[in-house]
Amino acid sequence: MLDAVVVGAGPNGLTAAVELARRGFSVAVFEARGTVGGGARTEELTLPGFRHDPCSAAHPLGINSPAFRALPLERYGLKWLHAELPMAHPFLDGTAAVLSRSVAETAASFGSRDAGAYRRLVAPFLSKWDTLTRDFMSLPLTALPRDPVTLARFGLAGLPPSTWLTRRFHDEPAKTLFAGLVAHVMAPLSGVATGAIGLVFALAAHARGWPVAEGGSQSISDALTAYLKDLGGLVHTDYEVKRLDDLPPARAYVFDTSPTALARIAGFGRYYENYKYGPGVFKIDYALDGPVPWTAEPARAAGTVQIGADSKEIGAALRVASREGRAPDRPFMITVQPGVVDPTRAPEGKHVFWAYAHVPSGWTGDLTDVMERQLERFAPGFRDRVLARATAGPAELAARNANYVGGDIGTGAVAGLQTLLRPRLTLFPYHTPHPAVFICSSATPPGPGVHGMSGHNAAKAVWRRLRQTG
Repeated sequence: MLDAVVVGAGPNGLTAAVELARRGFSVAVFEARGTVGGGARTEELTLPGFRHDPCSAAHPLGINSPAFRALPLERYGLKWLHAELPMAHPFLDGTAAVLSRSVAETAASFGSRDAGAYRRLVAPFLSKWDTLTRDFMSLPLTALPRDPVTLARFGLAGLPPSTWLTRRFHDEPAKTLFAGLVAHVMAPLSGVATGAIGLVFALAAHARGWPVAEGGSQSISDALTAYLKDLGGLVHTDYEVKRLDDLPPARAYVFDTSPTALARIAGFGRYYENYKYGPGVFKIDYALDGPVPWTAEPARAAGTVQIGADSKEIGAALRVASREGRAPDRPFMITVQPGVVDPTRAPEGKHVFWAYAHVPSGWTGDLTDVMERQLERFAPGFRDRVLARATAGPAELAARNANYVGGDIGTGAVAGLQTLLRPRLTLFPYHTPHPAVFICSSATPPGPGVHGMSGHNAAKAVWRRLRQTG
């Protein structure tokens, strides 16, 4: 009998399996798709030689993850690549705010009236970032806070809506860039703890950057898989699990799935019926005949580029998609251009480009023209560079990855109490009604992103049970 079986070979499932195998437990992973990866895959979606990331592409939380940093992933081929600028936010007048490794450079891009306010906002936390991120990403009850004072101070700053936090800024560059940071998790700007979301992304960039993985996000999943196999773990692909009886006998079962799928497979009925999924996304992967022709010079050097004219436009786009049930006319967009630092992703002189916008859950329309018109506002001539495109709306994304219910790439709404307590209002989020069944997906704290911390935290709950029952 195995000690543990993990269902789903996304970053969280693989991390949970690695953490258990490192502690001497026998582990096997079962993945429905033909390759491992979940939200961290790389595929030729458009033309031969153009390697795209179907979901996550840039990884500020990955390089800062306490779980990943404790593993020898570089030994298994993972190499982080840093663009000259982690992120830029261009404006219609040809200027841009930037999120740089340097706090001073970032603050200067906001203008003189907001530079000091930004420095004062991040300074108390940046010097204690490693401790803070471990405390922040390990909650709840998986580890005692190492610095409860700093964590409490961070909570006071971050628990209110981001609109409260940005009141300290006078001008649009700072307000808009920060609104874009919050929008990475598709959270309305007025939601609880959205200030903390924006702060985490900003601090992560200052601490270690906002890199891509050389060769694509698949490198992260492949490194975790190779390490797991060296530890004696087994990985089975093309193995769809429809009920618990499909799995071999084990002392514990760990699911890197949506709560909906777990309830169906394990027979939990309506246990997760109150869990809410968020808006979907419409995503386009491009093969380009050259770099994106951004008007703003800083955007040409950035790995990630946020698109939104100002904070009001961003807020309206989020509100329309999440609350009004329609696609925005001027969507907020997150884009990634790996080619500024990784020439292996496309033939010489060509580029891959990654972009998505928020749409209502389950939306069935085509946002291609709307997104490209939005891009042309900041990069005139963009369409002339397009060689091929691969589009995916909510239905296509859900078909690629069953965790993306309704096209929600975060596997759950980041809204209300669910921002902090998910998938249920409990201090034991990785546990389920069955004492031997656990959940470790992005539906559990600390939530969305390729960082493995949900798997790391869940593994702690699993090995405590295994030791108690061993």
